[in-house]
Amino acid sequence: MKKTIVEPLSTAPEMKIEFYNLEKARFIIKDGSGLDIDYAYEDLVFSEHGIFIFQFDKNSTTTLYCWFNKDCNENDRISLLNSLIKSATLNKTEIIYKGRFEMIQKDDDQISVNFIKI
Repeated sequence: MKKTIVEPLSTAPEMKIEFYNLEKARFIIKDGSGLDIDYAYEDLVFSEHGIFIFQFDKNSTTTLYCWFNKDCNENDRISLLNSLIKSATLNKTEIIYKGRFEMIQKDDDQISVNFIKI
């Protein structure tokens, strides 16, 4: 007679996978600025030309944080932010201005992003 041993399946630690609405962010960027997405990585969405970055809020699907390049002049930043906020509002999303950022080339393939909160 065969003996069957039943062992409980080991469970891997539960990992939370975040899914962000990249298409909504892309639409708001295009509608509010006329720019496209240049790059998306984890919770960050970089606009074309590195003018601003959207950061997804881990706790809300209707909030985007906005960071502007430190080299963007004040008048352009205010105008562009207002346009992005208008587009976001029409799409039931809130944009919160968080501050500025700078990109630093580290190696040939690596860029460091430093955020400067307001």
